[in-house]
Amino acid sequence: MKKILYIFGFLMATLTGVEAQNVSVEQKIDSVGILIGEQAHMTVTVTAREGAQVVFPEWKPKTYLVPGVELLAIEKDTAQADDGQVSFSQRLTVTSFDENLYALPPVEVKVDGKPYKGEQLALKVITVDVDTLHPNEFFPPKDVQDNPFLWSEWSRLFWLSVLVVVLCLAAVWLLLRLKANKPIIASIRIIKKILPHQRAMKAIDQIKADHMTASEDQKEYYTRLTDTLRQYINERFGFNAMEMTTPEIIYNLQQSGDQTMIGELKDLFETADLVKFAKYSTLMGENDRNLVNAINFIDQTKVEGQPTEERVEPQLSDDDKKTQQNRLVIKTLLGIIAVAVVAVVVYVAYSVIQLL
Repeated sequence: MKKILYIFGFLMATLTGVEAQNVSVEQKIDSVGILIGEQAHMTVTVTAREGAQVVFPEWKPKTYLVPGVELLAIEKDTAQADDGQVSFSQRLTVTSFDENLYALPPVEVKVDGKPYKGEQLALKVITVDVDTLHPNEFFPPKDVQDNPFLWSEWSRLFWLSVLVVVLCLAAVWLLLRLKANKPIIASIRIIKKILPHQRAMKAIDQIKADHMTASEDQKEYYTRLTDTLRQYINERFGFNAMEMTTPEIIYNLQQSGDQTMIGELKDLFETADLVKFAKYSTLMGENDRNLVNAINFIDQTKVEGQPTEERVEPQLSDDDKKTQQNRLVIKTLLGIIAVAVVAVVVYVAYSVIQLL
């Protein structure tokens, strides 16, 4: 039996605590200090469950809330709150005609028969200064003051406005100059680079495709073949083989330190000279052998790992560089003018508002 009573008491205490947590009383005032005769508003708000019985104190207008603080009017309101709760509020309009600091006690509200209290507030009433030495001097309320125009107050704003106009005209002139100086488009190009041995092998492949080794025009065959080798030597070894004789080419190759197939290359160029200048007729298979020697020379002297792309940067003239510099200066000045105009306009507008 004791255990049952203990459990019942525990459940009742728990339910009572939950109910107490669902009830709140808020007491506040809109002004903690007023002049004598002014009004303040104290609001008491109770938040409770829907259907709860809320009982406020029985206030009556034209009575004193506390000694010295008169209650003028009461306004009641009910609103739906969150979580299914309801908010009950009463707004009290109070005033006082005695200078003092008044303590407004906590308001006690009963919810379902249980008392709940708000918070204590303070209301300070301040008196108005009265000229007791000249009681007969009364002055009506002052009208709107009509201040005279003073150039000293407006001169700075006037000259700043003139400055804004001048800056805007300067900006227009700079824009015209910027439009006249057309931009210099200097784009960097990436060119596909054909390596010397690739170009030479492509030319030899074309000779083979044209069946030049079996052609009756041996002079054209050896002219194309030696021109291909001269161009390759020019690009590979760095000397102008196109304008050199056979001995000069062989000598420069030996001086460069390259001894690869010097004998075969010398025989090829000498045979070509005989065919082109002495009407020499080659033996059977000699044309094919010279073509194979040319291919072997290119294959054994080629340089691997060279870049296959070339970055070409445009070279600007002095006039183009000067034009680019002028455009950069003009854009910088336009930016400075824009910032200055915005700053001055904002300052002038703010100053005019203050003066008005």
